[in-house]
Amino acid sequence: MNTESFLKRITGKTRAREAGVLVALIGMLIFMGFASPFFFTSQNIFNVLRNTTTIGIIAIGVTMVIISGGIDLSVGSVMAVSAMVMARLFYHGFGTLPGMLMGLAFGAFIGVFNAVMVTKVKLPPFIATLGTLSIGRGLTVLFATGIRGAVASNITVTEPLVLFLGGGYLGPVPFPVIIMALLYAFFGWFLRNTVLGRQVFAVGSNEEAARLSGVNIDRVKLFTYTATGMLAALAGILQTGLLSTAVTNAGQALELDVIAAVVIGGASLAGGIGSVWGALIGASIMAVLRNSFVLLRLPGFAQTISIGVVIILAVALDARKNTNS
Repeated sequence: MNTESFLKRITGKTRAREAGVLVALIGMLIFMGFASPFFFTSQNIFNVLRNTTTIGIIAIGVTMVIISGGIDLSVGSVMAVSAMVMARLFYHGFGTLPGMLMGLAFGAFIGVFNAVMVTKVKLPPFIATLGTLSIGRGLTVLFATGIRGAVASNITVTEPLVLFLGGGYLGPVPFPVIIMALLYAFFGWFLRNTVLGRQVFAVGSNEEAARLSGVNIDRVKLFTYTATGMLAALAGILQTGLLSTAVTNAGQALELDVIAAVVIGGASLAGGIGSVWGALIGASIMAVLRNSFVLLRLPGFAQTISIGVVIILAVALDARKNTNS
């Protein structure tokens, strides 16, 4: 496998897809600038950026999973249960950093579990992560209420560091936006400039060819699912800080929005093509769409329907591109 020529080919396809969705995002911004005088106010722009962070951070991991030829439907549940683990530890007197690290570790553990189910048990990623989605939801309620259900389902969090990470500002910029920007800068560099990052593309493009070239397939998939679990846990911690509460219904149906953002951003569900920057554009489109419905005072059901239409169109477009390529 000629790694350099392979990467050039993949990069060319990815950039072509990114360019199209970037034009769509710019078109949406121009339309909303005329449709609402409040859209381009600084407060609204920062609200859109903040609303991008949850989907945007998780989309980094899901992008890597999809590029490697997999799928992860469990991210919403991982987000909820990891935050609930952290909140429960705080409730029992754990320190701030140990509690946060345990929340991140729990997300990583679920990611490892997903990887083992896919690589060792040989379950299809869709089935493995669908099962984990249900397990995570059940564990969230268990950790929130206890076996007898004697504790309130939502747990208040008062740790100043968590509140700042999720709800604080650095100047006028919400701190979660800064965290998201740093993560995109790192993973954007990582996928293009490290051996493991390039192997993620190789596995998704042709797993058997990658295996014959000496790529450790199981290690690549372990990395992508574990990183996704940790990023989902981080998103849960940030949301908990914003709300000052760990809630049992956090992240419900979020996996659909995340996958839609990744596919809209140019990643192929067939694997081998995608980028985190494209995922960021896709996440921004989702956030702008939701914000637009609020500013234009359109009914909630129209927003739900439109998100469904966007998901169908994104997947249909991806399928058509794969058929023609």
